Amino acid sequence: MKRITGIITGLLMIAGSVIAQEKDITELLIHYDADKGSLYRFYTIDNSPERRERMLTFNKDYQQQLQKVDFNSLSAEAKVDYILFSRQLADRVRSLNEEAAQYQQLQAWFPEAEKIYEAEKLRRRGTKQDAQAMAATFRRISMAILEKEKQLTENTDLNIYLLRRGAGITKGLQEALASIHAFYNGYDPLYTWWMPSPYKQLDSVLKTYVALWDQKVKTLPGGKDDGSGIVGHPIGREELIRQLQAEMIPYSPEELIEIANKEFAFCDAEMLKASKEMGFGADWHKAMEKVKNTYVPAGDQPEAIMKLYNESVGFLKEHRLITIPPLAEETWRMIMMTPERQLVNPFFTGGEELSISYPTNDMEEADKLMSMRGNNPHFSRATVHHELFAGHALQEFMTNRYKTYRRFETPFWIEGWALYWEMLLWDMKFPQSPEDRIGMLFWRMHRCARIIFSLNYHLGKWTPQQCIDFLVDRVGHERANAIGEVRRSFKGDYSPLYQVAYMIGGLQFMALKKELVDSGKMTCQQYHDAIMKENMLPVEMIRALLTHQPLSKDFKTAWRFYKL
Repeated sequence: MKRITGIITGLLMIAGSVIAQEKDITELLIHYDADKGSLYRFYTIDNSPERRERMLTFNKDYQQQLQKVDFNSLSAEAKVDYILFSRQLADRVRSLNEEAAQYQQLQAWFPEAEKIYEAEKLRRRGTKQDAQAMAATFRRISMAILEKEKQLTENTDLNIYLLRRGAGITKGLQEALASIHAFYNGYDPLYTWWMPSPYKQLDSVLKTYVALWDQKVKTLPGGKDDGSGIVGHPIGREELIRQLQAEMIPYSPEELIEIANKEFAFCDAEMLKASKEMGFGADWHKAMEKVKNTYVPAGDQPEAIMKLYNESVGFLKEHRLITIPPLAEETWRMIMMTPERQLVNPFFTGGEELSISYPTNDMEEADKLMSMRGNNPHFSRATVHHELFAGHALQEFMTNRYKTYRRFETPFWIEGWALYWEMLLWDMKFPQSPEDRIGMLFWRMHRCARIIFSLNYHLGKWTPQQCIDFLVDRVGHERANAIGEVRRSFKGDYSPLYQVAYMIGGLQFMALKKELVDSGKMTCQQYHDAIMKENMLPVEMIRALLTHQPLSKDFKTAWRFYKL
């Protein structure tokens, strides 16, 4: 009896240790996110040495905490969190070290910048400052930067990364300056006496300086305007491969282009079938022209989208494809997209708030027509489930409620999941007519084209204008919409892999469906509901959980989900 009691006690101790380890991982993730938020709200100046050094210390501290966790004692769920958190921390340390090296190379371009940083640091705790001395310092910095402007105009040695960092440092100094001025001006009599003119002068000098840094980016080889009005800069093959590995995509850029071309061939064959059914033979461009001209009048688009939404959700429910919580259905809503945003988002976008892209009264007539044609009911029917349910609106709803400590954002999950629903509903015969099929194929071809044009651009093979022409000629885009699409892709606030992620992520989810649903191991609803309750993860990690894959501490991506 004593022996049995001892065994039970030992097992309980082991179980308790495992639970404690898993709790440690969850708490680490929760604390990390909260601590990072506190630090970002205190150290607010972008590219400042103080903020960078503090964040470097912060991330290294969490690396040490994570290393103390016994990986082998963790459950599969906790092992996934461990692997992804470890990778996330390593990438942030790498990025901060890269920033530090670039700052060191650029330090001479920012004379006495440390004086501005120090004054902003003192401001945070309300320290009274020597306004007369600060005024002299600010005037001296202004004169020094004016000299640097002349040197920068002639400089040809700085690469794209240093130029972008230089612009970022300058903007950070503007932020610090504004923070100081907003705190003291009007409240501190001596500051208000001495500082308005020196502040105004230095702010003006920095504004001109940042414009010069930005202009240097545009005039670099590869950063010139090729006549399209779009300026970006290719990142190159080596960086593409690094980013693909970080996203757990074990394919080369060339292999991904091959996948896109293979998928394009499928679309071409299906497009010809639909074109022939519509009476246009092999001239699918004419068939697409007819589809585009089914647009609804201005003012009627919200009602048209609502009709499509009801059809889409009805289909999901009829086939029991996924659980849609009633509150999610109750609380999504519409807004109209601004003309400014339509320049980079020519089509409606979704989530809890669906943003409708359609002409406004002050647009040029040609732009109005292109917007309506590009958002015709058959094109919109293809993507309403992408933007609402079971795509982005459901993703937002579920990630706010399940495993919220997971913040491993990846476009291969975000956009891949939404695109997967376009592919699944195609397979389930959701399109009712050849016009509907052309609408769905337009978007599917578009996702193929995104891989091809974005990777060719970043490999240095294509210009933005070639990308625009490809979308117009190969996919059938309206030219204004193609320009908006390419501008959005290369303006710099998107990951270079974002456009790749739609179809590649969708193909990952399709491959996993074949493993689990087509094999009879799970129903569609079980599969989809399980994914939605795991929060944002690389699809390979979802596969590891749902198929019980063994995981090692030094896990490396290896899932070849698409046969070439």
